Amino acid sequence: MAAWTSMFTYDPIPALLSSGNKATVFFTERDLLGGQDKGLEVIWDLPEAQKIVKKQQVDGSWKYPGGNKYIRSVENYNQIETFRNLGYLVESYRYARSSEVIVKAAKFLFGFQTDAGDIRGILGNQYTPYYTAAILELLIKAGYGSDKRVEKAFQWLAAIRQDDGGWAIPLRTMGKKLDVISMDTATLEPDRSQPFSHLVTGVVLRAYAAHQQYKNSPEAKHAGKLLLSSLLTRTIILTGALLTTG
Repeated sequence: MAAWTSMFTYDPIPALLSSGNKATVFFTERDLLGGQDKGLEVIWDLPEAQKIVKKQQVDGSWKYPGGNKYIRSVENYNQIETFRNLGYLVESYRYARSSEVIVKAAKFLFGFQTDAGDIRGILGNQYTPYYTAAILELLIKAGYGSDKRVEKAFQWLAAIRQDDGGWAIPLRTMGKKLDVISMDTATLEPDRSQPFSHLVTGVVLRAYAAHQQYKNSPEAKHAGKLLLSSLLTRTIILTGALLTTG
């Protein structure tokens, strides 16, 4: 422990242990202090986690809490609410597919996977590389890394890249606004000549990084270098501008 804590000017361990958050204390003791693994069920049974679990519907989804005004599709709004709650359970409480809660949620989300491989619906009938990847990241962390549906989604992500090797929002590359979002609108193909999006590429790379095999893929390495190079260039330009004006 001393080897890595010595790199900091402030030891984070005492603050983590005194946080009052039982999940934080559990993972600090287990992962940072090498304590005994008491089993994740201890965390899964915490009232905070169970409060989320008890709101899960029979079909594995969580109901979107908003009203009916401006809702495009109740089913697809439930998809984004399911994604949100899955994130809490997986990231904060390390829920995995050994839990029926995750199995049901995964079945619901995979139900939106198209023949092409993407998970569609949150933006109507439009492609959403970032939502597909964000959902994919959580499912991989929950234990679905070897699932054939995950493999299919990665194949789609590789195929939907821009010409420069990064990712973007397809409807945005066509100059379209969000008012085209509808389940009745034809799916817009991207203008691949347009540059990649830093935000979208960053989200997609999180899914690649979570997967043992795909994190070392040529697509991930190329996009990672592309993103870092672009950010470095922007930093240099900004620094130069500040020095000039200063």
